[in-house]
Amino acid sequence: MTPAVKLSVKRIHPDAVLPAYAHPGDAGMDVRSVADIAIEPGSRALVPTGLVFVLPPGWEAQVRPRSGLALKHGVTVLNTPGTVDSGYRGEIGVILFNSSAETFRVSKGDRIAQIVVSPAVQAEICETDDLDATDRGAGGFGSTGKS
Repeated sequence: MTPAVKLSVKRIHPDAVLPAYAHPGDAGMDVRSVADIAIEPGSRALVPTGLVFVLPPGWEAQVRPRSGLALKHGVTVLNTPGTVDSGYRGEIGVILFNSSAETFRVSKGDRIAQIVVSPAVQAEICETDDLDATDRGAGGFGSTGKS
């Protein structure tokens, strides 16, 4: 089992609600809006949460869509998953996109996204001229090439 990580959270808005897991064992915790916003069809909006996270080095918070908003309203997180780096100290905002034909209204307190806290490994870049061969090689860009 992955060890728990401490996520320090500061409320910077009086209506901010701390993120919370809906059920034991859930991977994502819900975050809520602190604003009333109308998102027109085909448009996007930055929805504030009133929260600032302090993640330890080597960790990130991923901002992911809520499946209920996607299925019922055609609303998703535009840059999914959005990444909150451990060094970021600004307000957590969620970029919602309305793919439906109707205006979508976000109200204060609405659950707008999920946050998943994950390890963030940094790669050591090693330039090379030699690449090892594989069965796949460069074939199948965008798919495995199988039907």
